[in-house]
Amino acid sequence: MSEGIRQPLAAARRRPDGWSLGAAVIAAVVLLPIVAVVWFALHPEENIWPHLVATTLPRYLGNTALLMLATGALTAAMGTGAAWLVVMYRFPGRRWLQWALLAPLAVPAYVGAYALADFLEYAGPVQTALRELMGWQSARDYWFPEIRSRGAAILVFSAALYPYVYILARAALREQSGAGFEVARALGAGPLSRFFRVGLPLMRPAAAAGVAIVMMETVNDFGTVDYFAVQTLTTGIFSVWLQSGNLGGAAQIATLSLSLIVLLVLVEKISRRKSRTFQTARQIRPVIAEPLPPRLAWAATLACLIPVAWGFLLPVAVITSHALDAAEWAAPGLVRALWHTVVTGGIAAVLCVGGGLFMVYGVRLSGRRLPILLMPVTAIGYAAPGAVLALGILIPLARLDNALADAWVALTGFDPGLLLTGSAAALILAYVVRFFAIGQGAADAALGRISPSLPMAARSLGRSAGGTLRAVHLPLVRASVGSALLLVFVDCVKELPATLLLRPFNYDTLATRVHEKASLENIAEAAPAALMITALGLVAVALLARANR
Repeated sequence: MSEGIRQPLAAARRRPDGWSLGAAVIAAVVLLPIVAVVWFALHPEENIWPHLVATTLPRYLGNTALLMLATGALTAAMGTGAAWLVVMYRFPGRRWLQWALLAPLAVPAYVGAYALADFLEYAGPVQTALRELMGWQSARDYWFPEIRSRGAAILVFSAALYPYVYILARAALREQSGAGFEVARALGAGPLSRFFRVGLPLMRPAAAAGVAIVMMETVNDFGTVDYFAVQTLTTGIFSVWLQSGNLGGAAQIATLSLSLIVLLVLVEKISRRKSRTFQTARQIRPVIAEPLPPRLAWAATLACLIPVAWGFLLPVAVITSHALDAAEWAAPGLVRALWHTVVTGGIAAVLCVGGGLFMVYGVRLSGRRLPILLMPVTAIGYAAPGAVLALGILIPLARLDNALADAWVALTGFDPGLLLTGSAAALILAYVVRFFAIGQGAADAALGRISPSLPMAARSLGRSAGGTLRAVHLPLVRASVGSALLLVFVDCVKELPATLLLRPFNYDTLATRVHEKASLENIAEAAPAALMITALGLVAVALLARANR
C-alpha cells in the first residue's frame, strides 16, 4: 500500500466516529455527578471537616461499618446455606422454596422495617399477646428487645438482601459437575465436610460478589436506618446538607461513603483474583440432589422457610392487614404518586437500557480504544449511593438551570422558571446514572450470545450499522432487553435516598409517600403504596426466577 493511501486510512482510524462520541457522552453523564461531589468536598465554602471528625463522623462511620459487616456476614451464611440445601438435597417443599427464596427481593428494606416495628412494638400483636397471656400490666413488668436499634436494622437488611447471595451461589453450584461431590462422598466426607471443603470454595467467588452488592445496598439505604434512628453516613449527608445547610460538609461525608464503597469493591476483586474453577470435561455431569432422612428433611424445609417468612411473608402480611381498611386507597395523592413513579421509572428504564445497548453495540462495532476503555467506567454509578449521586446532580443542575433561565429572560423578557430542577429531569438523571450498569450488563450479555456471522451477513448485503442493529440484533435480544427494562424500572420504584433529595416540590412517588406516611407513624396510610411497590417487585422476581430455571 502506498504512503499516500496509508495516511488517509490512519487519519480515518484516529477520527472519532459517532459510536465513540456517544460512548464518551454516556461516560461523562455517569461520571460528572461523582466528580462534582469530589470537587465540592475539596473546595467547601465552610470547612466543617474537623468539627465532623471530632463529633459525629466516628458515629456515622462506626454504625455504617457495623451494619455492612454484620449484614454481609449474615447474608453470606443465609444465601450460601440456602443455595447448598436446594441444590444438593431433596426435602419437602424444595421445588417451590427454591423460587420462594427470591421473594424478599420484592420487598424494599424500609418496608420490612416498618412492618417489623409495627409487629413487635409495644402496641403490636406480639407484645399485646404476651401481656394478655402472662398477665403483665405495663412495659415495666417484663423485658423485650429494643426494636428500633442497630440489631433490628441488621436483621431487616439481611432478610431483604440475602437473595443477592443466594441466587449467585445457587447458579455457581448448578454450573459445577457433580463428579467432585461424588468423589468427596466416596472418600468418606460427611455433609458438613463436603460443604466447607468442596461446596464453599466453589461458591466463594459468586457469593463474594453477592455480599459486595449487599454491602453496597446497605450503605445506600436511608429509609430503614432513619426509621430505626441509626445514624449512618447516608443519614449524615441528609442531616448536614438539609438541616445544617452545609454543602461542603455533606460532600465530604459523601466522598467518604463513596471511598468506602470503592474500597469494598477493590477488596472483593482482590480477594478472588486468584480464584479459578475449571471444567475438565465437555459433558458436565449435573449435580444430583440426594434425599435426606425425614427429620433432617423437615429441618431443611424449616431452614429455607425461615428467611422467606422473615423477609417476605411477615412484611406482606402486616402491610396487607393495614391496607385492607385503609382510606388511603381513595386518596388522590396516591394516584398521583403512582403516576409519577410510572413516568419517571419508565423513562429512566428506557434511557438506561437504550443507552446501554447503544454503548455495547458501538464498542463491538467500532473496536476503538476510547469506548473500550470507557465502557467499564460507566458501571461505577451502581456502586455510588443514591444520596451521593443526588448531591452531585442537584447543585450543578441548579446552577445550569439558573443560567439558562437568566439567558432566556435576557433574550425574551419571559422567565421560564427552573426547567431541570423544577421538573423530574434531575430525578430521572439520577436513576439513569445509578442503574445504568444493569442495562449495560444485560445488553453486553445478550449481544455476546449472537453469532458474529449474522451481523456480518447483514452488512455484506448492504445494511448500515443502525440497520443491522434494528433488523438483526434487536429481534434476538428482545427478551433480555425486556427483562432489563423491568428490572431497572422496579429498582427505580424502590429507590428512596435520591428520590427524597431530587424530587421537585410537591412531587411524590410511591417510595417517598411510603416514607412520609411511615415517618409519621401512620403505617395504615403507608400500606397501599407499599403494597404497590411490592407487587411491582414480585413481577421482577418472577422474571428473575424464569431466567434462572
